Amino acid sequence: MKRLLPLLCLGALSCAVGPDYERPDIPQPAAWRDGTAEAASLADVEWWKLFGDPVLNGLIGNALAANFDVRLAVERVAEVRARLGFVRADLYPRLDAGAEAGVVRDSLEAAPLSPLIRDRDYQTYTLFGALSWELDLFGRIRRAVEAERAGLAAAEEDRHAAMVSVIAEVAQAYLDVRDLDARVEISKATVASRRSYVDLAKLRFEGGKTPEVDLRQAEAELGRVESILFDLERRLAEREHDLAFLLGRNPGPVPRGRPLAEIPIPPQIPPGLPAALLRRRPDIRGAEQRLVAANARIGEAEALLYPRIALTAQAGYSSIQLSEFLKSPAGFWEIIGGITAPIWDWGKNRARVQETEAVMRQAVILYERSIRQALRDVEDALVAYRKSVAILESNGRRTTAQRSVLNLSEARYRGGVSTYLEVLDAQRELFDAELQQAGALRDRIVSVVRLYRALGGGWEASPPE
Repeated sequence: MKRLLPLLCLGALSCAVGPDYERPDIPQPAAWRDGTAEAASLADVEWWKLFGDPVLNGLIGNALAANFDVRLAVERVAEVRARLGFVRADLYPRLDAGAEAGVVRDSLEAAPLSPLIRDRDYQTYTLFGALSWELDLFGRIRRAVEAERAGLAAAEEDRHAAMVSVIAEVAQAYLDVRDLDARVEISKATVASRRSYVDLAKLRFEGGKTPEVDLRQAEAELGRVESILFDLERRLAEREHDLAFLLGRNPGPVPRGRPLAEIPIPPQIPPGLPAALLRRRPDIRGAEQRLVAANARIGEAEALLYPRIALTAQAGYSSIQLSEFLKSPAGFWEIIGGITAPIWDWGKNRARVQETEAVMRQAVILYERSIRQALRDVEDALVAYRKSVAILESNGRRTTAQRSVLNLSEARYRGGVSTYLEVLDAQRELFDAELQQAGALRDRIVSVVRLYRALGGGWEASPPE
């Protein structure tokens, strides 16, 4: 044991080969494209609650508990945590126990019988305990543990990313459903209006006041609007099914809350600083943890180029007579230290190091790409958020003006000043304007969802259990 103490101390004080992790220096802008550079960010809150819709809040809570992607991400974390456990176990000594009993026949030609054995056929009994421990002299196991620990952190970030994605997808699907609800109502009202015009055109045609073409044009317009209504109802049912799938449910109707026109929209949303994305976006954090793991794998591979030292100890009882099994002469023990060093493996270990270095370079590229993609997502979302206000106001003015045009055209038509074609054009323009106004309102609210998703915010406040 005194001779083994230096080896034990050497194992405890050994260092890990391979490079230590350093975060790559990737330049980032100090402010956003429009010059915004505020430390505050609304992404620090549960942003979906700003809409004030309890139904939406409940759907998001249900999705975080039942969505398939979130559940898979949770189980993936459990898988990686278990793998970390059995890799980390290699750092410590391993204790095994065994027992053997049987009948042996020795060869008289191979070796003479022992004086204690009077017959070629004899029984043997063995009971032993074995202790084995690989001294992690060059850090192979510690680097493997470091890689697995980073993999666990990456799996956690993947779970966070799945939550961000699911929250945004549920919110957008719900807003799409409410938008289609509004469009269906507009289309139904328009169909009712077109039917009244068909009745009016029929009366005027039968009374000899208008030609038959007015009646046929009114019927054609009614058919056009009805087909749009049927298509919107189809899309509404499909979007409800999408939302039900996100909730982990069978296809079917979903509950409704506040209409889009009653959902409050924050007038200003500070996006925070670009550098904050490094700590907020789970995809960036996950990419960095994979970079940490790839860096640790280099050290794990380099350690295979150096000798490996292992200690084994065994103690127990062995006897050819069961009655003498636990007596003192039957006891035995041994302590052995061994070293194994690679001499010639045709470049296998060196190629393994080169492989891990290539994986490391790929991880750096993926990490940089995740940062650039995050910056792009936020910039795109900021543009969409700001322009959605102007688009909504412009469509509002157009709808108001087109409604006035229709009123004037109807008055001229009833007074016999203009043809039905003028009314028909005004009806079409107003219908299109109303549908676009509903879509602009939906895009305005969805732009908030898109911006928060790009910022990576809102998930930290209520992670699933």
